[in-house]
Amino acid sequence: MRDMLLIAFYALMGAAAAGIVGALVLRVLRHRSVAVSLTVVAAVTVTAMLAGTLAVAQAMFLSPHDLTVVTMVVAMAAVVSLGTALLLGRWVVARSRELALAARSFGDGGSFAAPGVPSTAELEALSRELAATSDKLAESRQRERALETSRRELVAWISHDLRTPLAGLRAMSEALEDGVVQDPDRYFRQIRTEVDRLNSMVGDLFELSRIHAGALALTPTRMSLYDLVGEALAGADPLAREHGVRLVGDGVEPVPVEVDGKEMTRVLANLLVNAIRRTPADGTVAVAAERRQDWVVVSVTDGCGGIPEEDLPRVFDTGWRGSQARTPPAGAGLGLAIVRGIVEAHAGRAEVSNVSGGCRFEVSLPAAAPR
Repeated sequence: MRDMLLIAFYALMGAAAAGIVGALVLRVLRHRSVAVSLTVVAAVTVTAMLAGTLAVAQAMFLSPHDLTVVTMVVAMAAVVSLGTALLLGRWVVARSRELALAARSFGDGGSFAAPGVPSTAELEALSRELAATSDKLAESRQRERALETSRRELVAWISHDLRTPLAGLRAMSEALEDGVVQDPDRYFRQIRTEVDRLNSMVGDLFELSRIHAGALALTPTRMSLYDLVGEALAGADPLAREHGVRLVGDGVEPVPVEVDGKEMTRVLANLLVNAIRRTPADGTVAVAAERRQDWVVVSVTDGCGGIPEEDLPRVFDTGWRGSQARTPPAGAGLGLAIVRGIVEAHAGRAEVSNVSGGCRFEVSLPAAAPR
């Protein structure tokens, strides 16, 4: 038993010495290639085995011939181990370089394509992460391009819509100033109308800027959806009468919601005004509200004839109008963008779909917790 302990002690001391030297070498070479590190690890392993073997052989007083044989066997194992480590290191380095080149491609604005050659499990996992990151970057770039296109369209449309009433205001003010107007009161009424329109447009721009900046401060309160929709219908009734459109709100359930009453009233008002203006005379705009599991869904259905399928994804984009018409009733294309912004600020979602004879806008809000 004592001899076995001595053998273990000598072997441990020899291996520990080799391990300490190898750890120091690895620390010095920690910034070098992985091939160098693998070679050092293999060398440390073989050296530790050789040191332990020689220490035990010296303690056992082996003959010079036997000691030479043991040393030769360990040396051959060292050569094979170092060669294998070098080959493995070069292979890992090659796979790493291929992965680096592939990563550089999507870093320069392209998309990531994982190398087709097999690699280690760690490099495969890294490839999957890079591929997922590449997909997210592609989606982000696509959203950024869409937003930039939307911003350019908005600037162009707003510039046109501001120039038109401003030109009219200038012409009317000059006519009044020159005293060539036979009916000044009509001009005053028209000036007031144009000023109100400009004020509404500026208000929409300010609201949209607050939404995009994340500065929309909400004050949620618990209220009945029936009362909220009723107020919106009452506010939109004069416009509906002017256009000869019937407003129907029979399908509204009195379910509770926790929302900012002022902002949600604006959402419903924008949807109703949009529906009324696009529904022909003698048409119907129907409002419904119901609870679907954990959501409260408010829908506004109009008789506009439907929206082209290719335009449906853009309906809530800033500046979208659905046509190239430059008529004043078309607005600045901000109403639906404001609807989406306010609804998403309430942790809800706004959607649109075509139905028979028109389209349906749905606003889904989280249901209020029961008391």
